[in-house]
Amino acid sequence: MSETPDSAVHAVRAYIERHRAAFLDDLAEWLRIPSVSAQPERAGDVRRSADWLAAKLTGTGFATVEVWETAGAPAVFAEWPSDDPDAPTVLVYGHHDVQPAAREDGWHTDPFEPTVVDGRMYARGAADDKGQVFFHTLGVRAHLAATGRTAPAVHLKLLVEGEEESGSPHFRELVEARAGRLAADAVIVSDTGMWSETTPTVCTGMRGVADCEIELYGPDQDVHSGSFGGAVPNPATVAGRIVAALHDADERVAIPGFYDGVTELTDTERALVAELPFDEAAWLRTAKSHGTLGEAGFSTLERVWARPTAEVNGIGGGYQGPGGKTIVPASAHLKLSFRLVAGQDPAKIELAVRDWLAGLVPAGIRYGIVFGAPTRPC
Repeated sequence: MSETPDSAVHAVRAYIERHRAAFLDDLAEWLRIPSVSAQPERAGDVRRSADWLAAKLTGTGFATVEVWETAGAPAVFAEWPSDDPDAPTVLVYGHHDVQPAAREDGWHTDPFEPTVVDGRMYARGAADDKGQVFFHTLGVRAHLAATGRTAPAVHLKLLVEGEEESGSPHFRELVEARAGRLAADAVIVSDTGMWSETTPTVCTGMRGVADCEIELYGPDQDVHSGSFGGAVPNPATVAGRIVAALHDADERVAIPGFYDGVTELTDTERALVAELPFDEAAWLRTAKSHGTLGEAGFSTLERVWARPTAEVNGIGGGYQGPGGKTIVPASAHLKLSFRLVAGQDPAKIELAVRDWLAGLVPAGIRYGIVFGAPTRPC
């Protein structure tokens, strides 16, 4: 008698429950490695993270496990062929690097010492993305145990990069160089979220990002505002005007050409989003915020999932110490980022931003703008 879907699901869940404690112990060990790709002093930890994962994938049963070098941080590739030669090939993508984290950022516990509270494990990377990546090891073992197979039902490949949190500056080069090894019938991005523990979720698109740093220079040194203020351009004032010009009264990005090519949500997609049980008050608590604000005519979920944005990530200039200091500062700086949606080209966005900025900077202010490596929307 063949196994029913319900019995297969029960077998998978039973296997996971039996191996839950060992899985969490292993995950906690991995989470203790501070694989922060954005910090050069953590390069050794990022490599240690790659080596740790490679060893665990080998132990899981993957026939091929390799650490792939790049000009930056290493990636991990693994492959486990199916015993069915006609089975499709599925490539799972994830990343093993993490964002910087420290107690002073607002963490209640050490971000690199996993802590379990009310059944949830908290640590940098627990969800993004070490937890998601490592679940595939448990999932494939449960699949084999439940079905009695000795190899997966599909040809399974994993590619786990080490620079995602730094904009993936060497990922395209890696993929192009290894295209033959990465060939697949389907690609699963294992770096997204679930709507809830009880709502099956498939992510069908992801926003991309472009970011830049702007440096503004006025006088060759800080000068006294009583002697020169109001008669020479102030780079800090210009920085404020640039920020003020980013959006119009409806919170739309005011950079000419920014929305060119944007793939709009269909009526059906908007209706499906609206059907989700969304608790905005709970969402605001998660966001540590006290109100919503965004592009007019769109819901909160539509704004964060399907609309492009412009954000000020940092601004500075002039005297920042205690008390006053009446100067016209010599310089100011901005950090901006742009979330992009399907239909937008990061290269065109960069050109649009450069043209827009050139029209805002007055005579007497010198400036420079540098863009980071972009991530295309998909």
